[in-house]
Amino acid sequence: MGTQGASGSEDCPFCQIANNQTDAEILLSDDELLCFRDIKPSATHHYLVVPRTHINNCKTLQEDDIPLVERMEKMGRSILEKNKVSNLNDVRMGFHVPPFSSVPHLHLHALAPASTMNFKSQLRYGQQSHWFIPVDNILSQLKTRGEVK
Repeated sequence: MGTQGASGSEDCPFCQIANNQTDAEILLSDDELLCFRDIKPSATHHYLVVPRTHINNCKTLQEDDIPLVERMEKMGRSILEKNKVSNLNDVRMGFHVPPFSSVPHLHLHALAPASTMNFKSQLRYGQQSHWFIPVDNILSQLKTRGEVK
């Protein structure tokens, strides 16, 4: 754990957070994952769950990454529950598809309540977004195809 990816990640902001090189507040963490607030929140609750190991984006995920994605989703739900999000059905959790990911390090967005997101946020994270794939869709693609389309 904690190894840097082949892409060399010294200038990756999420690797810097994972390596305690910033003053970002880590809300949850374990040996593999960490969670912190999005610096440009699009909902009342907007958190990012990132692996400590540098993985470029959701398109690089393979079938053997299913447990990682499931743990990322679990941590996303944990932070929402910890912050008293009462309706876990009014949540958006997923990944942006490159080139629409702002940071080239795999990160799961956990947003709530989804129903109160403004129009701009709905375009970026809503159900009609072409750039945002819900975590359930990622998992189903990995389970059926072994990759993300």
